[in-house]
Amino acid sequence: MSLSINVAETQELLNSGLPLRLIDVREPDEFAICKIERAELLPLSVFAEQFFNRLPHTGERILLYCHHGMRSMRAAEYLAKRGYSNVSSVEGGIDAWSTQIDPSVPRY
Repeated sequence: MSLSINVAETQELLNSGLPLRLIDVREPDEFAICKIERAELLPLSVFAEQFFNRLPHTGERILLYCHHGMRSMRAAEYLAKRGYSNVSSVEGGIDAWSTQIDPSVPRY
């Protein structure tokens, strides 16, 4: 399974009603500027300490995003190495979401 998913595929999954977790790995100040609806904040700076308590189900569908996709890919790789089998990083992050899916999401 690829660890990447594009924003159009992300939107389809969010609209599908299938169970999934949308995790924003940016920092709280970035999350305060903008976020994707349904997103939960789990900053990369505390990810290693908190992921197991916050994401206890290794088979759960998890989509991770950040500003441009670099931090979320690191988080996706981190989870995959720990047995998470259904995790993806949103390519281009919230910036791509803003330009391709929802222009009402502020860019920064």
